[in-house]
Amino acid sequence: MWAASCLASCCAACACEACRSVAGSISRRSARIAYCGLFALSLVVSWGLREVAAPLMESLPWINHFHKTPDREWFETDAVLRVSLGNFVFFTILAVLMIGIKDQKDPRDQLHHGGWMAKIACWFIVVFLMFFVPNGIVSFYETISKFGSGLFLLVQVVLLLDFVHAWNENWVSKDEQFWYMALLIVSLVCYLATFSFTGVLFHWFTPSGHDCGLNTFFIVLTLILVFVFATVALHPKVNGSLLPASIISLYCTYLCYSGLSSEPRDYECNGLHNHSKVVSTGSLTLGLLTTVLSVVYSAVRAGSSTSLFSPPSSPHAGSEKPLLPFDKLDEQEDKKTDEAKPVSYSYTFFHLIFSLASMYSAMLLTGWSTSVGESGKLIDVGWPSVWVRIVTGWATAALFIWSLVAPLLFPDREF
Repeated sequence: MWAASCLASCCAACACEACRSVAGSISRRSARIAYCGLFALSLVVSWGLREVAAPLMESLPWINHFHKTPDREWFETDAVLRVSLGNFVFFTILAVLMIGIKDQKDPRDQLHHGGWMAKIACWFIVVFLMFFVPNGIVSFYETISKFGSGLFLLVQVVLLLDFVHAWNENWVSKDEQFWYMALLIVSLVCYLATFSFTGVLFHWFTPSGHDCGLNTFFIVLTLILVFVFATVALHPKVNGSLLPASIISLYCTYLCYSGLSSEPRDYECNGLHNHSKVVSTGSLTLGLLTTVLSVVYSAVRAGSSTSLFSPPSSPHAGSEKPLLPFDKLDEQEDKKTDEAKPVSYSYTFFHLIFSLASMYSAMLLTGWSTSVGESGKLIDVGWPSVWVRIVTGWATAALFIWSLVAPLLFPDREF
């Protein structure tokens, strides 16, 4: 017993020392990646507690105060929501504290980039305290998370549009035959995947012998939007490109599939009812993957010269320095030259993305709180998820078309 206690103490001391070492090595530029790591840690904790925390939470009187104890699935959902609430509170507080920062002389700039041991400790404390808040607050957070998740999906769309336009501009700027052929090949592959995927959607979600008018409408409208994208992009006045149009077409088709696959398993037009667990796991994996990619891309893009994250006072002529410098001399030069510089991106918006992503990841892990099935393990299933995905696809289409025609409608403004 004494040996086990000593071993546990040694392990805890080593873990603390490792955290202190890692936190101390985080530089100004690598801080953005550190925030991504903290968010990834919250996903791991949420997933782990969803699997193992139910028995413990059943024994907590301020959580399980019902006359009849709910089933295990309720406690799994509650554990995920409480971790998500802590994550949301942590990043929202940071977002509020960062409001109005204009230059790097502001003391709050150091709070954003440094103090990682204190921030990690605060994160653990905030998440831990969320397991003591009343169930009513968690229930309210669950409700607003559905709306916050929709906002995050819209932010995800903006990030995707920013990515595809930057990709297209990068290859076109090379002005070489090889890169023009690469643009054409990638565009054709995306369109081939889009039309093949559409055929699969008709096969899976419009089975013969059933009235599946709603599913048919979703698929046909998505297909119409694909042709609209190409038509607008190739219009002489727009001077667009097939690459962004093809990628957005594939993404909208994926959103259509994601929405249709989230239909209740007993719905007669859902042809995936025989593969419930496989589809559920796939939806969870893809959803979490796109969430992590979005927050990582937002962190990387925040360090560039784009105006997507830049406050009005920021000069958009950003540098081409790497996100993670490993040369200490470069870091020392950055400290000397960055003291009086204005901030290169909005810290508040940066943290708000993580706040919204916390809501969205909670909805993914809890199936938008409408999980069904005997095992209670079906993820991302139910009509709320269906409509959120479908409407997000329509919003994606509207934003993409707007990004193409806005320069024509307002030629004096920069987009």
